[in-house]
Amino acid sequence: MTDKTIVTHSGNFHADDVFSVATLKNVYPNFTLVRTRHKDIIARADIVIDVGGEYDPDAGRFDHHQRGGAGARENGIPFSSFGLIWQKYGLALCEGNQEVADAIDAGLVSTIDAIDCGYTEGVSEGISLSQTISMFNPTWQEDSQYDDCFNEAVAFASRILKRFIAAASGGINAKSIVAEAIANAADPRVIVLEKYTPWKKTVHALSEQALYVIYPSDTGQWRIQTVPIEPGSFENRKSLPKEWAGLSDEALQQATGIADAMFCHNGLFIAGAESFESTMKMASIALQ
Repeated sequence: MTDKTIVTHSGNFHADDVFSVATLKNVYPNFTLVRTRHKDIIARADIVIDVGGEYDPDAGRFDHHQRGGAGARENGIPFSSFGLIWQKYGLALCEGNQEVADAIDAGLVSTIDAIDCGYTEGVSEGISLSQTISMFNPTWQEDSQYDDCFNEAVAFASRILKRFIAAASGGINAKSIVAEAIANAADPRVIVLEKYTPWKKTVHALSEQALYVIYPSDTGQWRIQTVPIEPGSFENRKSLPKEWAGLSDEALQQATGIADAMFCHNGLFIAGAESFESTMKMASIALQ
């Protein structure tokens, strides 16, 4: 049965109910959404989100406002309606990949839950998705209808959710590729990727020796990039030669003796050449 009636509360909306509906929009191709607080309509609904005072996933009830809430994660972050929905439907939305589902919970769902429940310890400051969703609500100066604004917010959230899943899946699937490249490296200090793949987390987890990663760019040339001392750091385990800083084309070719050298960033963390062989030469020089 795909034709379901889904109910959430009317009036002002937040990220948890918006992302909950966005999740279900990707699970059920067809459903009727009703935004109301009328108890009789809520009672007849197939799925109820963020209203109704009941949490029973088997019965399709996903509220967290009742006394005692609806539970919390091991790290203490309580579940809002989004977290409750994600617990039931997230794995299917991630095509059965538990690691991806867990990554989405850690990177997106739990933050929205924390903000909605007032559990802000450890939540980064600045404009959040929760605040962004709230901006879809009409202001007192506008004639917009709440339901229309809610639908706009759901469309936005649905796109964001899909990109979070794609990013998490890509990062997780990259692990095995990078791990294999580390294992097969002729020199453990230089890791070669046949295709650009997110590598920093895996390299840091698996190799203390790696200094440079070499990979093809999307334009066909090749790049050499330094391994930072830790993820997110601007300090390199071993920078490229300082004599290359900021040089490009002929100037870099003269400095390196490599005929097709293209550029070296002034920060000495990335450089490039036309060919793989030349980029490997750059690595050889940098190692010395």
